[in-house]
Amino acid sequence: MINISESAQAHFRKLIEREALPGLGVRLSAVHPGTARADVRLEFAEPAELDGDEWAIDCEGFTLWLRADSVKYLDGAEIDYETRATGGQLQIRAPKIKGEAPADSASLVERVHWLVENEINPQLAQHRGHVSVQEVTADGVVLLRFGGGCHGCGMADVTLKQGIETTLMSKVPGVTAVRDATDHDTGQAPYIPRDSAA
Repeated sequence: MINISESAQAHFRKLIEREALPGLGVRLSAVHPGTARADVRLEFAEPAELDGDEWAIDCEGFTLWLRADSVKYLDGAEIDYETRATGGQLQIRAPKIKGEAPADSASLVERVHWLVENEINPQLAQHRGHVSVQEVTADGVVLLRFGGGCHGCGMADVTLKQGIETTLMSKVPGVTAVRDATDHDTGQAPYIPRDSAA
């Protein structure tokens, strides 16, 4: 399940011993799992702070608690501690944390959400923007809502037609069109104001 090296265990053990709190362990969880923003959270936890559904992994001198809802994303994770001349560095590799692309047999909704979260939104984040899927109709029309720097942006139409729609239609069989459901007049901080995009 999770491989925690001897050096990482020794590192955690040293920190836990310094705190001198009975039952103190390490809790590992996935944050925003299954998305491009996925990350690993590692924190010390006392027994009273646990949710009660964590998986317990016995280590030398302490327990590593794994949040139950993070198990499938952290399966196969490796935790290592590398000593360097300038100090030590903890490394966590979790190859499944961003999830796995849905199979071709998955629903159209699942495949659209996956592509939006893992390919389209990371690109839009470069301009402080993002989109969310409002609806996927039975006939394959994807209705999106722009947010952040894309909300009210003068280039939103170009982004929609030349970027998002092209990507979705070429990579998700079954998508027939992509429409914008955003009221761009209410955008607070557009990346490019609408009146200067002309």
